[in-house]
Amino acid sequence: MKKLPQFLKRYFWDVDFQKLDKKNYSWFIIERILEYGDEKAVKWMEDNFRTEEIKNVLLKSKNLSLKSANFWQFIFNLDKNRILCLKKSFQKRQKLIWKH
Repeated sequence: MKKLPQFLKRYFWDVDFQKLDKKNYSWFIIERILEYGDEKAVKWMEDNFRTEEIKNVLLKSKNLSLKSANFWQFIFNLDKNRILCLKKSFQKRQKLIWKH
């Protein structure tokens, strides 16, 4: 089991950080860093995960904010229409669940 560096702990406030390893929880780790990460965290992510794996999380994540998804879409030069959380139909469905 490959432990995460301690400086990433602040991004995983709601889970047992000691149990996270990059092999078994890669999707979750990438998603959190895309949403909340600073430069150091992003650099670590890029050094530890393949670009295609990061792009795949961006394309299929349901947990990224519009702001983060738009930012990373620009960085990776991806088509906005391919990013799930940027699709209008997905945004409407989310609003039905969260009325506030």
